[in-house]
Amino acid sequence: MKMSEPYPLRFIPHYEQRLWGGEKFKTHLNKDIQGNQYGESWEITVLKGKASVVQNGTLKGTSLPQLIAENPKEILGLSVLEKCGPEFPLLIKFIDAKLPLSVQVHPDDQLAKERHRSTGKTEMWYIMDADPGSELVLGFKESIKASEYKSLLNSVEIEKNLHKEKVKVGDVIHVPAGLVHGIGKGILLAEIQQSSDITYRVYDYDRVDKATGVPRVLHKELAESALDFTLQNEAKVSYTNKVNQANLLVDSPYFMTSLFEMDGGEVVESKTQNSFIVLIGIEGNCVLIHENISYTLAKGTTLLLPANLGHYQLKGKGKLLEVQL
Repeated sequence: MKMSEPYPLRFIPHYEQRLWGGEKFKTHLNKDIQGNQYGESWEITVLKGKASVVQNGTLKGTSLPQLIAENPKEILGLSVLEKCGPEFPLLIKFIDAKLPLSVQVHPDDQLAKERHRSTGKTEMWYIMDADPGSELVLGFKESIKASEYKSLLNSVEIEKNLHKEKVKVGDVIHVPAGLVHGIGKGILLAEIQQSSDITYRVYDYDRVDKATGVPRVLHKELAESALDFTLQNEAKVSYTNKVNQANLLVDSPYFMTSLFEMDGGEVVESKTQNSFIVLIGIEGNCVLIHENISYTLAKGTTLLLPANLGHYQLKGKGKLLEVQL
């Protein structure tokens, strides 16, 4: 379907139940879902079998891959087309970890292309809620060699050698491909990542699959070649936070993410240019205005602004993540 008049796009979330999932999508993000143990809410994606479908406006019912195929320049923007081709390069999620996720690692672009005909997976997290004492696994306590890593896997020492970092609401973490990492229990976060679903489990707390009753599969050999043993645990990002303006969080080759904190007074003028923009509501209630139409960006709400959207305004009181290439 051709996009004659661009507008902010909202998509139907794709929910994934996980053995480590909880109830915070309902209690904290006001998601309209039934049941428990939902660990992931895929907000924007083009990955096969889970591709996002427009929820609002004249394009309602259209999939994001179809929209891009028929409107590549209008949706993605010239700079994205030149860099990535006619593919949406990101996957936007919320993650609710009632229990800890596995300790894992993601391959870089080269390894993912060789093994999976895919991009690699660099990601970042914004902590939206964290129970007291919540922590992340970010790297090893000390730099180790591949031979030492193998010996750890064959013993009970692996968990003791992982670096763990306490986190709180507002913390930002950059997780490059190759860094061993894990999300601890009690954490709700927004995740921005490359468009890839490739994960190698290194350690999983000896948990078993409920359906089969056997231990969950680990990917020890695949993980070994994906791990970058030079990466240390300095993944937490320091940033400034000035109100009513963009505060840069992460500027990587794969995405640039900024934080907007709106104080309820000033109206912020902005526009799309050569790239799409993703806006993610992470606190309070912000409002986007385009062509005199208002779009609410409450906590847990995600909008895709097509590259040809042009001018828009932001107002209200709350916090937003802004993501673009």
